[in-house]
Amino acid sequence: MTTITAREARRCYNAHHPLHAAYYFAPEHDDLYAGLGLERGPMSYLAGRAAPLGPCTAGVVTAVFYTFHPGLVRKLLPPAWRTATPERILDTRLKIVDACLTRLLGAEAVASREMAEAAELALRAAEACTQHGRPLYGANAGLPVPAAAHLAFWHATTLLREHRGDGHVSTLVSAELTGLEALVTHTATGTNWRPAFLRRTRGWAEAEWIDARRSLHERGLLTPAGALTPQGADLRRAVEADTDRLDVAPYRHLGTAGTARLTQLAGAFSRTVLAGGGLPLQDIGRL
Repeated sequence: MTTITAREARRCYNAHHPLHAAYYFAPEHDDLYAGLGLERGPMSYLAGRAAPLGPCTAGVVTAVFYTFHPGLVRKLLPPAWRTATPERILDTRLKIVDACLTRLLGAEAVASREMAEAAELALRAAEACTQHGRPLYGANAGLPVPAAAHLAFWHATTLLREHRGDGHVSTLVSAELTGLEALVTHTATGTNWRPAFLRRTRGWAEAEWIDARRSLHERGLLTPAGALTPQGADLRRAVEADTDRLDVAPYRHLGTAGTARLTQLAGAFSRTVLAGGGLPLQDIGRL
């Protein structure tokens, strides 16, 4: 069995994740979903990400997304399904990815041998993902692999992202952190989206955020000012370590050389994406 450390697996994930995440922040995202009649912002996000699950209830999406306000999901998702079917949304999703990656990387890069190689490696890694207890991964795994290399690569990075995310949710449940508490403690590390960004996109009121901080302080996880206590920092490290542990299998399957090569190829593409403003990096970090 190939020995891959959690650090090597995490490094590879960090290398390819911006390729997946750029889709959510691309101007094409809201523009093309608006063409289906969906509202810009959270409705388009929720419908686009949940579409592989089918026209499921707000309760299902609240459960699997974990950090979104249940009221926001109840408000936006049923109207989204009445406006556009999941099949139309999924078709539009690939059009968004095509436009986004072609704009950020250039036509030559998306048609390159390096892109085809990256897609092959990422798809091979995803072969070792498991569906048990991983609903978002399982739903995406049931979709066909697109023919174009850059779309196949994005599809594979989506499988890897949702596989990791499903595992992360299980660690948060084990740590007895609610979805809101998970957001509050993660922002306290200074390595996640800023609180104002998360409240706006996930539907939490400032008063609810303050109440969560108060509860976490009473548990000894936050200081009165909202910083992590040593106990809180230990809990967040344990959550991330468990998430890494549950996410090693795809990269172990890919092997040391394959993982290193995917990290190299994906890292180069991601640097181009980030240099082109593919992610709103100004919204990451402490207030």
